[in-house]
Amino acid sequence: MTSPRYAAADLLTLARALFSNAGLEAEKAEAVATYLVEADLMGHSTHGLALAGMYLQSIADGIMTKSGSWETISDRGASICWNGNRLPGAWLTAEALKLGIERAEKFGTAVIAIGNSHHIGALAAYLPMATEKGMMASITSSSPSGSQVAPFGGLKGVYTPDPVAHGIPTPDGPILIDISASITTNNMSQRLIREGRQYEADWLMDAEGNPSRDPKTLEAGGTLLPTGGLDHGQKGYGMALFAEALTQGLAGYGRADHPKGMNASVTVQVWDPEAFGGRDAFLRQTGWLADACHASPPRPGVTKVRLPGEAAMARKKAALENGVELYPTIMPSLEAHAGRLGVALPKAM
Repeated sequence: MTSPRYAAADLLTLARALFSNAGLEAEKAEAVATYLVEADLMGHSTHGLALAGMYLQSIADGIMTKSGSWETISDRGASICWNGNRLPGAWLTAEALKLGIERAEKFGTAVIAIGNSHHIGALAAYLPMATEKGMMASITSSSPSGSQVAPFGGLKGVYTPDPVAHGIPTPDGPILIDISASITTNNMSQRLIREGRQYEADWLMDAEGNPSRDPKTLEAGGTLLPTGGLDHGQKGYGMALFAEALTQGLAGYGRADHPKGMNASVTVQVWDPEAFGGRDAFLRQTGWLADACHASPPRPGVTKVRLPGEAAMARKKAALENGVELYPTIMPSLEAHAGRLGVALPKAM
């Protein structure tokens, strides 16, 4: 399939118009548009505008809240908890990160736990907000209504891929880590099912416990394998248990409440290195580590050792200069929504 290219500004205009016309308040439509397009700029094609159709359907079905604000459950300065009231996850996450930066400047660190949010998309897309200010940040997310991953040694799905992202400043640009507790994601599985394709390796488990690369096994009781697979899946299992406790546990709202519809629990953490060993000392350490990783001789077949996030930032730079290479099924998936909402689709470059 040929991937068309679009000007980033045109995609932002499109997404902003779609979500505004669907009824989101202006600041919320802006946040959703910004972070979906940011994901596509970084090359995260399953978590950018590919999600727009699902989000718009959530608005139409009354699952995503269109207006209002969060409810503050508790606020102890450096520790905050919100009920997100199923508001757009992009807006809630961005606002939590802004608050986390502000509070970390005062207290050295801050943690904001958000229960009952809508989906938040690609976690790495938010991290530069903190790293550009010299802060280190982490974002963890889980979906209390999803159960695509089985606990290690089990057959029945209990939890979701439970991603976590970390932004680490260095003297020469940030390290942006975005990983999950499962080998692959449900969004990728759904894409492969639609296209009649299979995974390149056994990243799934069928209902009988056999490894599989056929995404259709998910429609027959199968699950996504945890990070580490059948051999070392206890690693992903452990990651998921901590992610669930860090999000739903701290927020006080999750699976025990049996929520329905597209949702998320999110925890944002921010650290100001100046409050610890000092910002210059922090950058000295992260700079040394980054240089050592880059200097490691590449193994056969690898051109050079990269740091997490370097490829994404390179893709973003190229996309801003030459257009965003949008996955070919994304724009057609928005046609019906655009027609319903009176929004013109942009032309490819």
